[in-house]
Amino acid sequence: MRRILPAPADDVNLAEAYAYPRGEWLRINMVAGVDGGAWLKGLSEGLSGPGDRRLFGVLRALSDVVLAGAATVRTEGYGPARPRASWPDLRSGRPPAPPIAVVTRKLDLDLGSPLFTEAQPYARTIVITTESAPKDRRDEAARNAEVIVAGDERVDLPVALAGLRERGLGQVLCEGGPRVNAQLAAARLVDELCLTISPIMAGGDAARILNGPASQLRLHLAHVLEEEGFLFCKYTREPL
Repeated sequence: MRRILPAPADDVNLAEAYAYPRGEWLRINMVAGVDGGAWLKGLSEGLSGPGDRRLFGVLRALSDVVLAGAATVRTEGYGPARPRASWPDLRSGRPPAPPIAVVTRKLDLDLGSPLFTEAQPYARTIVITTESAPKDRRDEAARNAEVIVAGDERVDLPVALAGLRERGLGQVLCEGGPRVNAQLAAARLVDELCLTISPIMAGGDAARILNGPASQLRLHLAHVLEEEGFLFCKYTREPL
């Protein structure tokens, strides 16, 4: 993978290029086609490539916690994050893998899926839900996951992030989907956007990477990397 901006380089250390600048930082990682679509046939996998999958692994390794909306978890078939051979050095002093934190207003999840039953004790899945979620579902979730109640009818994302930070999980990687991304942007909680631009036109009914309230959040281009026609853009809310 080569760097195009800001200074050309033939080989890039991804861990260095994407190191968190401070202890509390929220980055969004998404892939989109050249026409802006965030999925192909309902899944992001169709837009991905080897470089994108490699970066995906590095970003997970660097994070304290992986945040995702319930729709993304269901559609993409999420399981717990599995340690990779390249992760030990990147996670020195931390558990072997980050926990997955799921944003779900109604707790309409398969609580018997591997995401809950196969997560290791050091990376127990976290459920972020509401007071209005059925109590029996919250109790069932608590058997295999940690439950954070943030908000009454809707998940209050600032409260949710505060709950993660209270648990020492300040470096947050959000993997979407577009609705959660839009809510985070509207609440001005996004510090960084990592956007892979795939050389594919998705078309169809694919949403953009933000699908929700307008935010008009101004970002600064930190770098652009390239591999096999894919562009890997990192934008930050403040200049680094």
